Amino acid sequence: MRIIPAIDIIDGKCVRLSKGDYDTKIIYNENPLEVAKSFEAHGIEYLHLVDLDGAKSSKIVNYKILEQIATQTSLKIDFGGGLKSDDDLRIAFESGANQITGGSIAVKNRAIFEKWISEYGSEKIILGADAKDEKIAVSGWLEDSNEDLVPFIQDYQSKGIEYVICTDIAKDGMLEGPSFDLYGKILAEAKGIKLIASGGISTFDELPKLAELGCEGTIIGKAIYEGRITLKQLENYIIRK
Repeated sequence: MRIIPAIDIIDGKCVRLSKGDYDTKIIYNENPLEVAKSFEAHGIEYLHLVDLDGAKSSKIVNYKILEQIATQTSLKIDFGGGLKSDDDLRIAFESGANQITGGSIAVKNRAIFEKWISEYGSEKIILGADAKDEKIAVSGWLEDSNEDLVPFIQDYQSKGIEYVICTDIAKDGMLEGPSFDLYGKILAEAKGIKLIASGGISTFDELPKLAELGCEGTIIGKAIYEGRITLKQLENYIIRK
């Protein structure tokens, strides 16, 4: 299972939210590049970079930080937040993203998201399936939709999607443990999907359980920043694999 630390950006700074609520913002570092380099120094190869300003404003905002990290580390970056147009996507890839994650766009403008899948391929486009009570949430989680989580994933699987990041919003940033049952349900019903678990990771012991469940990757945020999981533990886990 791939270990994918998260860096969320507001005003150019590395932050974390609880349950996606912008009012709960905690700034952990003023320099996202510094954080990314510390991940790389511990053998981590992947990074989940989220433009929270972009998610709110419906266009890419923090692409300069993406470019900085992409040019000054060897991390393979998946980038999300505010990608709404062909131009946003072009900027993200030109700034160094290896993959992009589309969440709101996959609900609100299916035609353009399906076009991206066919143009760029399933290796480059990740479906962001963030849910509250198994309903998809959009616009930086500020809006609910009527889309049911598992059918939403299955539908995009039929359109060629391979990678899905699923966040249970109720768990995100709460350090109460991930939604094992929800991920088990997705893996059972959307067979063959490469599921990246996100939200609620709180202890190192949860990682082998997610791997055993069949998750392809896991995104870890606040647990790293709060010292619940150390970079040394992650380094040892990666080496052991």
